[in-house]
Amino acid sequence: MSRSEKRKGKIKMWIIIVVIVVVVIGVGALGGIIADAPGQREIKELVFSDVEFKNLRDGTYIGEYKGTKDHKRDTKVEMIVSGGEISDIKILKGALGKDGTPAELKGGLSIDNLFNSAVQSNTLQVDVISGATITSKAHLKALENALKQAQPER
Repeated sequence: MSRSEKRKGKIKMWIIIVVIVVVVIGVGALGGIIADAPGQREIKELVFSDVEFKNLRDGTYIGEYKGTKDHKRDTKVEMIVSGGEISDIKILKGALGKDGTPAELKGGLSIDNLFNSAVQSNTLQVDVISGATITSKAHLKALENALKQAQPER
């Protein structure tokens, strides 16, 4: 076998290896997308209650969202109510950066911006962060669950 033939054989071998690696990565990525779809669909279809934002009971309330299809986007928030109004909301689990502060999502916005919008408009029916719809909705559901706990007793 000549040197030229050996070289061609090595090139063919490397081409086959590269093709196999690309196919394996593609199949893995597709599998991840398919596995994630039910959890994303569940969050996209979340419905929010009409909860009051005023005359809340003072205290600290923990609200959570836990998916039933998967737990990849589970969230937890702490809401502090003082003087009947929300004085602070902290993300305990969810869209947080490595340093524990709210992660910047799309367009320089974070979940704090979303929460501020909800508190200022006194409703959970606010525009979600474009490009971060699923993350936004999961966090709003956690806030809704904290708000439900803080509702005045009737």
